[in-house]
Amino acid sequence: MNIQVRLFAAYADAVGSGQTTVSVPDPVTVGALRTAVSALSPALPLRPIIAVNEKYATDDVTISEGDEVAVIPPVAGG
Repeated sequence: MNIQVRLFAAYADAVGSGQTTVSVPDPVTVGALRTAVSALSPALPLRPIIAVNEKYATDDVTISEGDEVAVIPPVAGG
């Protein structure tokens, strides 16, 4: 299945775009998508936060066609 993914911050910089399409075999889980996104560029930060339909999602959440998916790099602060 092809999933449209919105990319933010370091992910958008590394891929060169704020949006991309990622191919993942069915059934698509957040964990499988996380692996596919990590393979887009060796410059990507590890363990992105994935949001599905504007809610943070764990690796076992299933993604359906048409879901809004966003990839957010880990945030550090102090």
